[in-house]
Parts: sequence; C-alpha cells; structure tokens
Amino acid sequence: MLPGRRISVVGCSGAGKTTLSRQLARRLGCRHVELDALYHQPDWQPLSTTPFKAAVADALQGDSWVVEGNYSAVRPQILAQADTVIWLDLPRVTVMHQLLRRTLKRLVTRQVLWNGNRERWYNLFSARPERSILLWAWTRHALYRQRYAEEMRNAPAERRYVRLDSRQAIEAFLASLPDAPPVR
Repeated sequence: MLPGRRISVVGCSGAGKTTLSRQLARRLGCRHVELDALYHQPDWQPLSTTPFKAAVADALQGDSWVVEGNYSAVRPQILAQADTVIWLDLPRVTVMHQLLRRTLKRLVTRQVLWNGNRERWYNLFSARPERSILLWAWTRHALYRQRYAEEMRNAPAERRYVRLDSRQAIEAFLASLPDAPPVR
C-alpha cells in the first residue's frame, strides 16, 4: 500500500502527524513540510493569510513532499496538489494521552518549537482553546473527524485516502513501506 509522492497528513493535534510525516518523508525520500513552522511566527504570532498561502506555495514546489497540518486557509491549495491524504483518526482518549505526555515533556525540557516559540505553562491551564493545546484537541477532535470523513467521501478518484485509526494501523502502514532510498 504505497502512498503517492505528494502526501498530506491530517488529524487532531496530538494524533502523531509530525512523527508520521517525518518517518514518511525519510522513508520515501521526500521533503517534510510542517505547516505549524510556517504559521507560528516568533512570540506565537500567526502569519496572516496571504503570506501564509505564499509560504505554503513555496514549500509545495517540486514533485515529492509530505505536508502535515490542518489549516483550513491552505487546505484547498494542498488538496489541489496532493495525490494522497493520510488521515490519523485515533480515538480521543489516545490523542489526549499522547498530547498530554508531549506537552508536559515540552514544558519541562523548555523545547524550542518553531521560530523560537516554547510551550507555556499558563496555556496548559487556560480555558481558551486558542491558548491551550489540550483544550484545542479536546474540542476539535469531533470536528476533524467529521471534516475528514466528508473530505474522504467527496474526494476525486485520483486522490487516494488512507485512514489510520489506531497505533497498530500506523505501525502496519509504516511496515508496508520500502526502506529509505540510499543517500548519494
């Protein structure tokens, strides 16, 4: 079950998009594009829509890439070029467990994310989904499930969809891929 060469990886925050995308890009010899890295500017300032679309257009140059993220502002742009969509549709409890563990690790280690940003302790306890990644994932899980199920139902025949709904399904999918191409 080999994916194409222009792959979009989507799913709820904490589902494992970045981990899977990096592994896919390495195994297939493709470029990895993380939409969060383009969108989140220093001090967590969002990139406005027009420059964001331009940055995504630049990132999607070429014939092989793995792009990951759920930004609706650039979704049509990505779908216009993607030949494969991989949807990580893990159960909410699994996503929340993975996300809590990842967020706590980032907080404790002060891991630098995109453009010098770091997770903030006070965001962990925020009641606003725009600030708290945990609350964002909790409130968006059902929305993403509905959005990507509909996208999959209405997809053109030439775009392949792969829905992975468990850690075991993700591992089996990765195991089905060829080894990474040799470095020259």
